[in-house]
Amino acid sequence: MTELDDIDRALLRALVRDAGQSAGALGRQLGLSQPATWRRIRRLQEAGILAGRRLDLDPVKLGFGVTVFLGIKLAARGRTSLEDFERAITAIPEVQAVHHVLGRFDYRVRVVARDLEDFERVLRRRIMTLPAVGDIESNVLLSEETRPGPLG
Repeated sequence: MTELDDIDRALLRALVRDAGQSAGALGRQLGLSQPATWRRIRRLQEAGILAGRRLDLDPVKLGFGVTVFLGIKLAARGRTSLEDFERAITAIPEVQAVHHVLGRFDYRVRVVARDLEDFERVLRRRIMTLPAVGDIESNVLLSEETRPGPLG
């Protein structure tokens, strides 16, 4: 585990808020020079703490007004490998995230759709037809609050 000081943590919080900031702008916020800030960013990247930059798209503004979380229990372990299931479900464009979990379900899946009718089409024609799919539970997202993570 890499040791982080207060400046590293402040740098990570600033990058979580806006990963597109320049090293110069970040340095001004933190009281560091641009080269010192860049060296810290490189050290965090080399340690694997910073693993790229991510662009967040707004699904509602793109016409996907419904988000549904699915709990999926596989019906027959052994007949279809987990890798085959994961490959098949991640090939569905509306599937945004797939989490292999412990508990009542084998997977938690985040799906976006234009509306409930569109979600029903994706569920019936794409997800329920995948090999080894057994029980499915759906939870429609009403609202969401995102947190920046443990450095928050």
